[in-house]
Amino acid sequence: MPALYIIVNKMKEVEKVRLDKYLWSIRIFKSRSLASAGCEAGRVKMNGVTVKAARNVALNDVYEIRTEGRKWVIQVTALLANRVQYTEAIKFYNDITPEEDKAQERQASVFQTGKRPSKIGRPTKKERRELDDFMGGEEDL
Repeated sequence: MPALYIIVNKMKEVEKVRLDKYLWSIRIFKSRSLASAGCEAGRVKMNGVTVKAARNVALNDVYEIRTEGRKWVIQVTALLANRVQYTEAIKFYNDITPEEDKAQERQASVFQTGKRPSKIGRPTKKERRELDDFMGGEEDL
């Protein structure tokens, strides 16, 4: 009997969920602190008005969210309090983002590839050696 109680207890529906926790659990943000920081920075809006992280999420709420990678417009279909895998998380919201915003997926402002743009900044070690060889190999003693 206790095993059955545990299973039923885990399936209990959630009544209230904070906005930052919901956005983290449906995998819009990587961490809950990033979700709350996004709310405080004005990146999460409901009906054009910035909302706070502590706001309770209700069914059929529509949120506009700006993240580093893209802009989202989501409609809440069910409440979720714990983070689950992506295939399960997408069942808890409808992505109603306009097609032009989906196609315009922005890259992060800092996109580090490991290579620097050519002819900008200090010469690399290889370029410095080539320059020294060209100039005659004079080295300071």
